[in-house]
Amino acid sequence: MTQPVAIAFKEIDLDALSAFAGRIALCVGEEGKLGPTGRKLDRAMKGALRRAVESDSFAKLGAGESMDLGYPVGLAAEAVQILRLERRADQAQARKAGGAVGAKLGERGAIVLAEGVNRAADVAFGLALRAYQFNYHTSGNSAFGPVTVMSTNPEELAAQAAPHAALAEGVFFTRDLVNEPANILTTDDFAARLAAMHELGLQVEILEEEQLKELGMGALLGVGQGSESPSKVVVMQWNGGGDEAPFALVGKGVVFDTGGISLKPGAGMEEMTMDMGGAGVVSGVMRTLALRKAKANVVGLVGLVENMPDGKAQRPGDVVKSMKGDTIEVINTDAEGRLVLADVLWYAQERFKPCAMVNLATLTGAVIVALGHENAGLFANDDKFVGDILKAANAEGEGAWHLPLQPAYDKLIKSRLADVKNTGGRPAGSITAAAFLKRFVKDEVPWCHIDIAGVALPPAATDLAPKGATGWGVMTLDRLIRDKFEG
Repeated sequence: MTQPVAIAFKEIDLDALSAFAGRIALCVGEEGKLGPTGRKLDRAMKGALRRAVESDSFAKLGAGESMDLGYPVGLAAEAVQILRLERRADQAQARKAGGAVGAKLGERGAIVLAEGVNRAADVAFGLALRAYQFNYHTSGNSAFGPVTVMSTNPEELAAQAAPHAALAEGVFFTRDLVNEPANILTTDDFAARLAAMHELGLQVEILEEEQLKELGMGALLGVGQGSESPSKVVVMQWNGGGDEAPFALVGKGVVFDTGGISLKPGAGMEEMTMDMGGAGVVSGVMRTLALRKAKANVVGLVGLVENMPDGKAQRPGDVVKSMKGDTIEVINTDAEGRLVLADVLWYAQERFKPCAMVNLATLTGAVIVALGHENAGLFANDDKFVGDILKAANAEGEGAWHLPLQPAYDKLIKSRLADVKNTGGRPAGSITAAAFLKRFVKDEVPWCHIDIAGVALPPAATDLAPKGATGWGVMTLDRLIRDKFEG
């Protein structure tokens, strides 16, 4: 998997700066005042640094934004990058500043001068998150050079930054999974990558098709019956707590979604490699928990299928029986993710009796119409629980919005032939999908469905991720587990 860039924390060494050939980044407050290190650097640059921070260009920068001085006089550096960051900047601003460095990081690496910056650990974390590249399938690959963060308290700063290492690796694991093409990330390959995490201390179990048939997972199996790739459910357990019931995470893992017989339009179908994004997030969270030895009991379950239009594929009008026992009329085979989740949600509750449960899925295009690419859509049966998730998302800077889920929407998925149908049409498409899932959640289990269709693979780079998969949700759920489920 892609590894986060190596970051070292050292004392400020001005002699090392003059000969450094990479990128030098300096944090400067909004008033443009240079600290002792900045003033010494300015002298080496013949006053160019001071002129830059007194310029209109610097004044127009927002918090966390930057400007470059290329090939500065007096230094061997390829650029001096000036980051506009107040001493008392908040977490989001500090991470954004680090991301600005990560976005321009090259083979020669970087030195970040963090003198007087209170949130230097967040600067380093933002840099690590943005300095990601998925280049396994391109030629002439180049690697990022190492990064050194220089400060007056490097040991203290290294201790503050240490917890971020596991989190960055979890985010990168999710991004790799979502970015991987479907001819590589088959259901077999996905399951094998998760099985390898037993080396980290996770208990990993793979349920194959025969076992799923015995369990009665007719909804999930119907989705994958047109594919050569066998359907699977992978169960990952992290038992870092006591005897308490586990917190459950459930992810939709459609490794490729053609829409099945209800075939999607060809334009843009290549992005359906990301339809396993929910399973990717669950996998990244479980990796993070194992790496940081979380003091909580958490179980992650992912349903892995491929939705293909074969002669054996599920048809519109078919009726399938779920593990719960409810029958489902399949109106549209492209509304397949909810069929997968229905069985895995029920299995999670029957086997593990969780204290609470979250499922994640790139479930509907309708959520993108509603929220764009800035927020995931949240639907829940428990206001306090969804409030905890929103608080965690806000703390980590991941956009999320609570959407309604009233009983009135249930009539839209009432079936003439079965207990329920798998889609209610275009009106309130994200809500009716959530209403469908709610049928497979027991009343006593606090539950939240998170539709990440708009945030898993946005059309452009973000402050903390290059164009491609973002890993949205790993940080939010790790924070939720820290705050609410660890003793």
